[in-house]
Amino acid sequence: MKIYAFSDEAASGLSEQIAAMKRNGLDGTEIRGVNGRNITALTVQEAAETLRQLKDNGLCVWSVGSPIGKIPLDGDYAGHLELLRHTLELANTLECANLRMFSFYLPEGAKPESCRNEVIEKLAQMAEIAADFGVALCHENEKGIYGDLAVRCAGLLDAVPALRCVFDPANFIQCGQDVPEAWKLLGPRTWYMHIKDAMADGTVVPAGQGIGHLPEILADYAARGGEAVTIEPHLRVFDGLRELERGQKTALQEGVYPTEDAAFDAACGALRKLI
Repeated sequence: MKIYAFSDEAASGLSEQIAAMKRNGLDGTEIRGVNGRNITALTVQEAAETLRQLKDNGLCVWSVGSPIGKIPLDGDYAGHLELLRHTLELANTLECANLRMFSFYLPEGAKPESCRNEVIEKLAQMAEIAADFGVALCHENEKGIYGDLAVRCAGLLDAVPALRCVFDPANFIQCGQDVPEAWKLLGPRTWYMHIKDAMADGTVVPAGQGIGHLPEILADYAARGGEAVTIEPHLRVFDGLRELERGQKTALQEGVYPTEDAAFDAACGALRKLI
């Protein structure tokens, strides 16, 4: 199994991220932050230089950890499509065939069922654009968006066959979703996993230390032929976390890990113990 990580949780700078990945024996990154900037803010030339540095160190880009789809459903969709096209161009430059994305924040007071058709219509259009670039859109379950619960994630996969599934156990826990039930529904359709565990109160902990059933799920994922996982530590505050949360605050352990490097190494070590 190939092991990647959100390396921006180890450090903001790319050279420090590379050192952390090599130290932990990882295959590459799910690229999200580079030198303090979100991946979508890079130019094509900067992306090419980023890939060169990664390749020089035997690393690759598995997926673009983009914020695509993490906007209000009634927000600036046309502008967002332009950002999608730019991000897909970056994915091509980074020699990456996967782009992690989301299924929109719902308008205040709106019921998910009333938004279903619009969400599907927009995701289908986005998937069609991505196909022109040869990149797969990989939908991650996330608190606060339409696809927060497993049944809605499954519905999106049914309605937009081009979508792929990213399974994040901790995010399901934070939404009150039973993780084994979610895995029963989505496991056979999961393209890759985010390795993030949580306690019942939603606090993120290293893999295997929460109620995410990571040992059983990882074993089943491997038995089904699963080939890739991305470690997403979320064990302490890191550069860019506030931007990622967009008001959906993540419960983190406080004072356990003295540095971002220490938290990153702990997350990698916890996964190694499970596999």
